[in-house]
Amino acid sequence: MVKLNVIYTKTGDDGTTGLVRGPRRPKYDLRVEAYGTVDEANACLGQARLHTSGMPRIDMLLSRIQNDLFDVGSDLATPGADDPAAEYPSLRVRAVQTAALESAIDQYNATLAPLTSFVLPGGSPLAATLHLARTVTRRAERITVELAAAEPDTNPEAIRYLNRLSDLLFVLSRVANGNGSRDVLWVPGGNGDQRKR
Repeated sequence: MVKLNVIYTKTGDDGTTGLVRGPRRPKYDLRVEAYGTVDEANACLGQARLHTSGMPRIDMLLSRIQNDLFDVGSDLATPGADDPAAEYPSLRVRAVQTAALESAIDQYNATLAPLTSFVLPGGSPLAATLHLARTVTRRAERITVELAAAEPDTNPEAIRYLNRLSDLLFVLSRVANGNGSRDVLWVPGGNGDQRKR
């Protein structure tokens, strides 16, 4: 287990941060940006869970995902391959975690009304916060893809996990809107002919 007895260390006052291994990096480093954005997505899920009363299965699912996102963050904070002599392997996101998201997508999507347009974020407090978590997760995915281009040893399963998670959060936002019956749909050009303004 991780023990955090000291909250401030002052070691980051020079604008650098430590990873699980390797030299310290600037706080604007792409790897730090990747796991920091994963942490931001996790915080959004914590906010979403304030609205899950009466939906215990979704609350448990989001709780499991929050734990997974710490795994993703640890994975991204651990550059390079393990030393073959290391006693314990580095924590990496595994395909089974991504597969669990796919299973949840299939399960919940089967209950939804068919879409007739793109969905606008909103409808209910839970749906709105899940949409926020979805967009932050998409940003985390984009940054992680960029990181993988710069550092090819980045675990590709972390990218797949984030991709599926954003899909699941979209599906869950529709579940939170009465299985899609209260979705707020985009009406193309619905604010009038822009050319006349």
